[in-house]
Amino acid sequence: MPVAAAPSLINLANTSLQTVAGGGSTAVKLFLVLTALSFGTAIILSVTSFTRIIIVFSFLRQAMGTPQLPPNQILIGLSLFMTLFIMAPTVHKIQETALNPLMEDKITVGQALDRAQAPLSEWMLKQTKEDDLRLFFEVSGSARPARGEAVPFTVLVPSFMISELGTAFRMGLYLFIPMVLIDLLVSVIMMSLGMMMVPPTLVAMPLKLGVFLLAGGWHLVVSSLVRSF
Repeated sequence: MPVAAAPSLINLANTSLQTVAGGGSTAVKLFLVLTALSFGTAIILSVTSFTRIIIVFSFLRQAMGTPQLPPNQILIGLSLFMTLFIMAPTVHKIQETALNPLMEDKITVGQALDRAQAPLSEWMLKQTKEDDLRLFFEVSGSARPARGEAVPFTVLVPSFMISELGTAFRMGLYLFIPMVLIDLLVSVIMMSLGMMMVPPTLVAMPLKLGVFLLAGGWHLVVSSLVRSF
């Protein structure tokens, strides 16, 4: 019996080693995924459409004269889901070319990172202005890549963020101009009527809300944001 049991013990040991090895691979992947999630906020703010969307919504709230409405939680939630909608094709490419092969042990972590960087860089380059890219290449002192070569992430990410800030502020200015005109018009009318004791904002805010709603403001703003990408 002891001799007959020896092969079974050996097989059990081999199976256990294989299980541990497989579990180690899974544990490494889980560790990498959790590490990536810990940088989720920085990733969303720096390489997605979230920054432009949330800044434009903040400008809209200030222009309407309602700094607390909609609440921050609602604006952030809407911005996140709009970001998911806009980034869905890029995320799908990353999942198909990098994440799925990595989980199936077909490629290494380094290869997965290289494959994930390609579609993300392609999307970011479409939103980045040439002047901003040139600025960071000149400041860093690095040579510009030839046609077909990838732009380094250390140059692409800050260039993309500067471009996004410029675009967001430009869109916010377009939102502010009609609202400021309404404020000026209300102020002139109230001064001509001698209503000095009534705050102009008390009359201007409902007028701005009415004009915004009659024009389908939320539809126009969201449509402009989505189409801007």
